[in-house]
Amino acid sequence: MPHSQTSAPRDSLAGVRLARGASPWLLPTVATAAVSLVRARRSGVAKAVAVPATALAAGMLWFFRDPEREIAQGRVISPADGVVQSIMPWKDGRTRVAIFMSPLNVHVNRAPLSGTVTSVEHVPGGFVPAFNKESENNERVVWHFDTELGDIEMIQIAGAVARRIVPYIPSGTKVEQGERIGLIRFGSRVDLYLPEGVEVAVEVGQKTVAGVTRIDRD
Repeated sequence: MPHSQTSAPRDSLAGVRLARGASPWLLPTVATAAVSLVRARRSGVAKAVAVPATALAAGMLWFFRDPEREIAQGRVISPADGVVQSIMPWKDGRTRVAIFMSPLNVHVNRAPLSGTVTSVEHVPGGFVPAFNKESENNERVVWHFDTELGDIEMIQIAGAVARRIVPYIPSGTKVEQGERIGLIRFGSRVDLYLPEGVEVAVEVGQKTVAGVTRIDRD
């Protein structure tokens, strides 16, 4: 059975389910495309604008899509769509699983476990490409969840284009596994730290689906 989704309502446009927080980017783009298409028959300038504007609007709709998911069973599930970029043992015994999200991926992130959000901290930083090692110093939002496995840390990292991370819920909120918790605009990365003793089930280069791919192994 899928978990219930109690996040705040999403934006929508022409029946397409869109990520909450998409409107500031989408509405001007779609409006420009619509106006240029209407005027294209009478204006050469509008006709020239219509093609790239429509293509950009379609790209924005694709990027900000927010599909429903059948939430998987398992202790820890992926918080992000993307590709496993690295799996690294940490000095404190934890294991960091880094998931790179390209602009083609769904960019709504989900809770990896059920629990209570104990901290949501915005950390200023740079905007180098998310696949670059220096991206660890990028703009980011650091999450901590109190779960059945103890404290779980998750970090949303902005990329070269992504200049805004949008948390959906504040500290103190109880979340269900797979619940939508935030959005990163455009290419980016999500790091998940597994507690000591939890074995990783994914491999570097493996594709992940938020709310669907299991990260740990029994």
